[in-house]
Amino acid sequence: MKYFGAHVSAAGGVSNAPRNAHEIGATGFALFTKNQRQWVAKPLPQSEIAAFRETCRQLGYAPRQILPHDSYLINLGHPDPEALEKSRAAFLDEMQRCEQLGLDRLNFHPGSHLDRSSAQATMDRIAESINWALDRTQGVTAVIENTAGQGSNLGSSFEQLAYIIDRVDDKSRVGVCIDTCHAFAAGYDLRTAGACDRTFDELERTVGFRYLRGMHLNDAMKPLASRIDRHAPLGEGMIGMECFRYIARDRRFDGIPLIMETPDEDRWAEEIALLKAMAGE
Repeated sequence: MKYFGAHVSAAGGVSNAPRNAHEIGATGFALFTKNQRQWVAKPLPQSEIAAFRETCRQLGYAPRQILPHDSYLINLGHPDPEALEKSRAAFLDEMQRCEQLGLDRLNFHPGSHLDRSSAQATMDRIAESINWALDRTQGVTAVIENTAGQGSNLGSSFEQLAYIIDRVDDKSRVGVCIDTCHAFAAGYDLRTAGACDRTFDELERTVGFRYLRGMHLNDAMKPLASRIDRHAPLGEGMIGMECFRYIARDRRFDGIPLIMETPDEDRWAEEIALLKAMAGE
């Protein structure tokens, strides 16, 4: 089964996220467990933790259907030791919040070298950061999201994702989230079924579908290999609808959160219904 959904609001408390997902017909969802623009947040109240768990139970959302996302401020490859320590502490807090909420994965952008370090040294630090966080937590998988390759961001190629994974000690607790817009912006063609075959065959050869823990389903406003991350509604960008039809029909994408971050949230219910119809669900 496919778990189609969107990155929904958790405003007013994380227990509102599953309710917001249910209202748009989502069978999966993403959320921030704290303000993504702040380094530090108040601990989750026990009452809110209990409410989130109970609401997910009532509405039928298991951990495998939920893809929490960490703060955009975190850079696990930061070349400055103090800034790296700050990012690691924030990432650990995010992982611990997932533990408290009973969630089994945390999606994050790998990091940037900021033109102050080599790509290899930065990826080594990212892997070290993941190992550091995994050693201090239990049950939560670190899910690396591919990037568009904008600026000094790493993780735009499948080879870079594989490099980081190879250096994570506990392979059972590391995975990837493939964002279709990011992949397209990084140069992976997804415009036709044949192009999808080639791109996802390369993903299998380089990373392996065994590491796929989620996807972001976004069309792209900018052309192939633009290195610019700009999302568009499904079928209305440079990728087109065939990619999303392909993913909806392919069993390799079953059993993981397939999350839209398309720009018009008023259309999410319609887009989710369309994806379900393409999957025959």
